[in-house]
Amino acid sequence: MKKSIFYFTLISLAIVLSSCSSDNNDEEMQTSSQSVEAVSNLVVSGSWTITSYVDSGTDETSDYSGYSFSFNTDGSLEAVNGTTVITGSWSVTNDDNSDDDDYDSMDDVDFNIFFSAPPAFEELTDDWDIASRSSNRIELIDISGGDGSTDTLVFEKN
Repeated sequence: MKKSIFYFTLISLAIVLSSCSSDNNDEEMQTSSQSVEAVSNLVVSGSWTITSYVDSGTDETSDYSGYSFSFNTDGSLEAVNGTTVITGSWSVTNDDNSDDDDYDSMDDVDFNIFFSAPPAFEELTDDWDIASRSSNRIELIDISGGDGSTDTLVFEKN
């Protein structure tokens, strides 16, 4: 009798736990999708400046001084400083890969930036994790898979 109560309890517990994990996955997927849309809508709503860029402990913010960044709805990205225009691309995506190098950032949403030139802008090319965001600030982070160094990038709305 004790064995049947034990097995019944064990099976009931397994059913309850598996049901909960399925619901949580659905909620996480919905939250991630909403986050992708919210971040995308936020960045196209104005121009931005880089207020901090730290590459493996070295502050390189001055490399982007005077540049205004525009994230366009077609996925293009422009950095403008006077008559100098540097073009790239951007996207915000769900990254459901649990073995990436993030640190449990905002629902595992990636902010992807790509510049092919010049070298200072190529450094911004990455699949950044979103550490935090508000209506006028986005903080991005990347932890290197190679040496474990951390890069941070902060955009603030103009």
